Amino acid sequence: MTSSTQKWFRGLGPIVSGLCAVAVATAGCGTAPEHGGTLPMQDPADPSAKVAGIVKKMSDADLAGQVLMPFAYGRSATDVSAGTKAANQALAGVDTPAQMVEKYRLGGMILVGFGGNDPTAANQPVNNVESPEQVRALTTGLQNAAARLPADVPLLIGMDQEFGVVSRLTTGVTVLPSAMAFGAAGNPRLTEAAWRAAGTELAAVGVNMNFAPVADVLGPAGSNVIGSRSYGSDPRAAGEQVVAALKGMRAGGVAATLKHFPGHGHTTADSHSELPVLAQSRQLLDSDDLATFKAGIAAGAPAIMSGHLDVQSVDPGVAATFSKKVLTDLLRHELGFQGVVVTDGMNMAPAMKQPPGEAAVAALVAGNDLILMPPNVAKAHQGIVDGLKAGKLTRARLVEAASRVLKLKLSLGEAAAPALSTVGTHAQQVSPVAAAAITLLRGTCGKALVTGPVRVTAATGRDKARTRLAAALKQAGVSVVETGGSVVHLVGYGDTAEDLSPGAAVTVHMDVPYLLGQSASKVLVATYSSSDLSMDALAAVLAGKAQPTGRAPVEVKGLPRTACS
Repeated sequence: MTSSTQKWFRGLGPIVSGLCAVAVATAGCGTAPEHGGTLPMQDPADPSAKVAGIVKKMSDADLAGQVLMPFAYGRSATDVSAGTKAANQALAGVDTPAQMVEKYRLGGMILVGFGGNDPTAANQPVNNVESPEQVRALTTGLQNAAARLPADVPLLIGMDQEFGVVSRLTTGVTVLPSAMAFGAAGNPRLTEAAWRAAGTELAAVGVNMNFAPVADVLGPAGSNVIGSRSYGSDPRAAGEQVVAALKGMRAGGVAATLKHFPGHGHTTADSHSELPVLAQSRQLLDSDDLATFKAGIAAGAPAIMSGHLDVQSVDPGVAATFSKKVLTDLLRHELGFQGVVVTDGMNMAPAMKQPPGEAAVAALVAGNDLILMPPNVAKAHQGIVDGLKAGKLTRARLVEAASRVLKLKLSLGEAAAPALSTVGTHAQQVSPVAAAAITLLRGTCGKALVTGPVRVTAATGRDKARTRLAAALKQAGVSVVETGGSVVHLVGYGDTAEDLSPGAAVTVHMDVPYLLGQSASKVLVATYSSSDLSMDALAAVLAGKAQPTGRAPVEVKGLPRTACS
């Protein structure tokens, strides 16, 4: 990696609005002196002039590449198996991820992967995230490829590292609890500290753009695909958490991305497989769904992800991804957002109703700046070039999009990446929020919730959390047995009433705690997360060594937000 490329992983500053200096006409740019106006003052830290110089030298093919952020097969940028070569050939007509960067002059690349409880697994065709060392080597190889391009501008390297049920890198890193756990803790200061730690670790492995936080406000129906990925049902409180998370990531050196605009929390359908309908009135859209995005925009959010969502109060029947009314009129003009708009995965069902090239052009025309995960990179790239020639896409719109992407990259700063040895060392910054999230929904506050021998059981697939909790209880001085004893039963994402243990003394939910309303246990606890630090915090509460200070950020039928005053 060149010394100049090594500098691009950290130091995210606020994204300066306006693109006048990159020869793009946007609202609010000011008028020239000869027409009675004044030129806007240039911020010394504003990279617009440099962006303009880069764009001026770019061909149509270069510009098309800058607005693409595909995935690639392989855990190495250059060393791939025969099967991986075949997969990359089908995707992009190349053998390796590095060749994909060079051939298409890519603006970025997303690293993908999924776990067993991941609601996004449907559009994750490859898992190229294994360990911090492997990811750092992969991102280094990708950046080396970008350094060989004429523009010599580093890649945006993205990842869906939300934590909770959507986590790409889980081995060797400090794992944060889910967004809903942060909502239950209700302390933006703790949120910012935890996300600063996470941002530092992402920067250390070479990831400079994170597709988090989820800004979706959870509606009464409780969207299953969003669930604990949301900070809760209160727009104001969720907005405070969103702002704290993006500030933390910015301080850690990573560009945060608010998603899924204009809000996926009031839907019941899953946009990975169908087009969800947002049927709420424009008034409710404004007061609930948009509130968190407004807060994030005011705080300088560098990027927002558009959702594959039918927003009936704005543009009925059209996915927001392809809606100029949603992305240009509402997001740009009404809300004043000037950062990068990135699509949700274009390999998701609602976006695949058009061929990859046509879909990419339609997304750009609507107002997106970065096309994420096209199902065929070659066709998406050629479609953009062809769209220019055919007049379906103006060069001004493509220049505007590419300029925003380049400006984001240049705004990431030039500080060297943190040492890889810092990864996995931030438990002290994250433990407080995991502890503050523990919520008692039924039981007596102020004393140990379990006494005598305890047996920890769990629904199918929860063995890791069960093992961690049992060990933590022993460490806290609780007698843990394999047979008999009072049962502490764990349930989590996707579990149903059949997964409850009727005789359990304590039932703990490690995701959205709706299911606790159907449990007969005398003690009900929510952790919202199955992370190791959440299990450690749970053990302390069960043993009476800590108090459950959390408050449920969603309503659970028949239960209070907390059983403690």
